[in-house]
Amino acid sequence: MSAALLGCYDSFKKEALKDNAVIPVLFLNTLFSSLVFLPFIVLSGTTSVLDGSIFHVASGGWEVHKYVVLKAVIVLSSWVLGYFGMKHLPLTIVGPINATRPVMVLVGALLVFGERLNGWQWIGVLLAVASFFLLSRSGKKEGIDFKHDHWIYMIVGAAVLGAVSGLYDKYLMAPVSEGGVGLDRMLVQSWYNIYQCGMMLAMLWLLWWPKHKETTPFHWAWSIVGVSLFLSAADFMYFYSLSLPTAMISIVSMIRRGSVVVSFLFGALIFREKNLKAKAFDLALVLLGMVFLYIGSK
Repeated sequence: MSAALLGCYDSFKKEALKDNAVIPVLFLNTLFSSLVFLPFIVLSGTTSVLDGSIFHVASGGWEVHKYVVLKAVIVLSSWVLGYFGMKHLPLTIVGPINATRPVMVLVGALLVFGERLNGWQWIGVLLAVASFFLLSRSGKKEGIDFKHDHWIYMIVGAAVLGAVSGLYDKYLMAPVSEGGVGLDRMLVQSWYNIYQCGMMLAMLWLLWWPKHKETTPFHWAWSIVGVSLFLSAADFMYFYSLSLPTAMISIVSMIRRGSVVVSFLFGALIFREKNLKAKAFDLALVLLGMVFLYIGSK
């Protein structure tokens, strides 16, 4: 469910950024996402209505919130890079690049958590790497040079930070007995949205507003609301699955990147993007790599 919702989120994001200023769109996304979770924070802190439910937000002091602030910084950095990159690149290029995140998560798990890759997983990694190089060839047909296009670097940077965020999520959700922090998932999701909103407000005021007349103008689009709603629902499903005792970040991250199928279909059917046959083959390699990662993780 998270993967399907995330695919819709990417597609609405592409539409919201069309001929639009990036920073105010991102600020509104964080604002609406914060408003979605604010009632849960208030009800959890002032009443017992949500006690025992999956929507209850735990309370905590700075010793807890310092981890959430770092989460907000990592995610927001990824989003800033990702939003700028997505605005200037086809969705059928961005989606497969983002789909390589599970590979980065696996490599991160290898380096950080001491996990080891087996033969199946190595095949999955190599297929994902091969798909990236083939995708660069497809991009050249549309005038996109992977080696010299700074929008591509932004999307890759966003994917790397997204993988870092996934590994950090595992650390936050894992119980203390397993070396994690054992944070409440609703506390993390609710408050990191609010912290991001505050950070984006500062960026809006200090960076965008002074020069807004000289840059791309902002215009309202209802797809901006859709971005926040789909992301909030997708993240809710993601954090819930990650909070389960037997959850593995490598598997969760891999399944979640299945969102690329939804966003690819949007790119083909709604945005009428080009060179789809070559990109579909590249995407198929990514998905095949994910299958090998799944088999190797069983």
